[in-house]
Amino acid sequence: MERALEDVNVPSYVIDTTGVIRWLNPSAQKIVGDVRGRQFTSVVALEETRRAREVFAQKTLGGVAVTDVDTVLLNAAGNRVDVELSSVPLSRGGTMIGVFGQITHVEEQNAAAPPHPALTPRQIEVLRRLEHGRSTTQIAAELHLSPETVRNHVRHVLKALGVNSRLEAVAMTRHARPLAS
Repeated sequence: MERALEDVNVPSYVIDTTGVIRWLNPSAQKIVGDVRGRQFTSVVALEETRRAREVFAQKTLGGVAVTDVDTVLLNAAGNRVDVELSSVPLSRGGTMIGVFGQITHVEEQNAAAPPHPALTPRQIEVLRRLEHGRSTTQIAAELHLSPETVRNHVRHVLKALGVNSRLEAVAMTRHARPLAS
């Protein structure tokens, strides 16, 4: 089976139950490099590390069968890459042995400065999710925040960018930072 997955063009990976990356196909290695033997959090953007650990723990403890999350990875050059990860637990004989996942919707972020120097990493996370059309409720769930906290972050983002709406904030950042195709 591993040989068949090597030839698949969809970036795929396996992480053991301790969080160590054990296998990546060549498509995944094109994104993050050959990171076999490293902790999975070493390729996750700093602000996404906590959530990545929580999702991994849910999977390894058997609480969640499938997860689909938007996150930010670091590529081999250390640049940020927006991705969607879909993962499932791997088991053998009823025992959990790791996590298998695939990376979809890979979008490299422009290496330019953040949308505004006054934004905190969390506010940038909120803004990125607004760019992907997420609602306050969806952002709250994805970032494990209360909806009121998300609304506060959005208010601060709007104020820092000098705009009056979420749409204006997204338009402003997309104009300032062209999206990769």
